[in-house]
Amino acid sequence: MRVTFLGTSGAVPTTERNPSAIMLSREGERLLFDCGEGTQRQMMHFGTGFDVAHIFISHLHGDHVLGIPGLLQTMDFNDREAPLAIHAPHGTRSRLEDLIGATGDRPSYPLRITQNRPGDVVLDADEYEVQAIETEHRTRSIGYVLEEDDRKGRFDRQKAEAELGIAPGPKYSKLHEGTPVEHDGRTIQPEEVVGPPRPGRTVVYTGDTRPVAAVRRESEKADLLIHDGTFAADRAERAAGTGHSTAREAATLAAEAGAKRLALTHVSTRYAGQGHRLEAEARETFGEGAFVAEDGQRLEIPFPDSK
Repeated sequence: MRVTFLGTSGAVPTTERNPSAIMLSREGERLLFDCGEGTQRQMMHFGTGFDVAHIFISHLHGDHVLGIPGLLQTMDFNDREAPLAIHAPHGTRSRLEDLIGATGDRPSYPLRITQNRPGDVVLDADEYEVQAIETEHRTRSIGYVLEEDDRKGRFDRQKAEAELGIAPGPKYSKLHEGTPVEHDGRTIQPEEVVGPPRPGRTVVYTGDTRPVAAVRRESEKADLLIHDGTFAADRAERAAGTGHSTAREAATLAAEAGAKRLALTHVSTRYAGQGHRLEAEARETFGEGAFVAEDGQRLEIPFPDSK
């Protein structure tokens, strides 16, 4: 699993930061979270590819959605035929449809818009799901948590072969799938050679938000929490008034939740060239696992049990 930060700026782009957009690539799938102005160019610049099947929108402020019409039009120019789903907060479909249809054209490929409330399973895939979570901003908003299913336990080949005398072959596959097998006159149970299930990976994306209990709860042991970190601590009042978080507030939430890493995004233009200031504040509370994301930065998310 890889996260590519396509846009990490606050409401206004800078020469170094594009508005909000994050690409998550998993086992050949590409999921786009928010789509600010210029996202398609960032996708080209950082080589993520365009074969996105799902776009997850946190809220409909311009810096999170103005890249949608251009991206959809480019997909049309490239003769896309595969369906595309755009997921957004409940009550926003008509505004999204107006935005997409602003040029007078609709994509020729199938396009579906879903509306979601906190707690809804937005995408139920074979090996993972994406769920909407509660956030707190100045408009209807949601965040998203991608959680993989548990993986099969490790197969103890040495025990199967040396102790139980089972030669490599179809019986190994059956045992690993959880099916007992008959061998030398007795039934071999899967748990004799298969370890306990191993956890998958969890990534949480908040979009713009105040620190809220729902995000803290869903970020427990998350491998990566991508959280609003718009302001430094001395702008705490401004953050509260505009529905954003400070770097310190995000770090406190992440530390309380036990998240493994914290990426701060939506950096205010007042900190142009000073991202290290926000990072230092976050690390005072969270430690070295906190960082201010930069446009083009790629982050690999290993499995929790990786050595």
